[in-house]
Amino acid sequence: MKLTSKDRRIMKTIFDEAEEYMKEKGSAFTFDAYQAEAKETAIYPHNMKILYPALGLTGEAGEVANKVKKLVRDGMDKMPSDWREQIAGELGDVLWYCAAIATDLNMSLGQVAMSNKNKLSSRKQRGMIGGFGDKR
Repeated sequence: MKLTSKDRRIMKTIFDEAEEYMKEKGSAFTFDAYQAEAKETAIYPHNMKILYPALGLTGEAGEVANKVKKLVRDGMDKMPSDWREQIAGELGDVLWYCAAIATDLNMSLGQVAMSNKNKLSSRKQRGMIGGFGDKR
């Protein structure tokens, strides 16, 4: 997708506004605090632990992808004015299901995030970001 200078200005504005918002409000909410809050709304059968949120995660990730697909297909100019909020809402649903799976596995979402950050940092340092396999 070729971006026009107007699109680039809009995207820069979006990123700047998001960064400012996170500085003001978002940085005080940790993964573990979110996980604790999400646990209060995790209402599904006990015998469906892990399975229920894993299926929900795939569905919500598909909804994110579908909204991004429409952005690619139609361009920013034809998107509804709240398209960013729509995608953010779907990302929030993805995060909720990640928190639910971590809870069902008795894992801290913060630790999952830190472990992933460390893995990716190590791969970058070793020049292994690209490639195949989990153990690279």
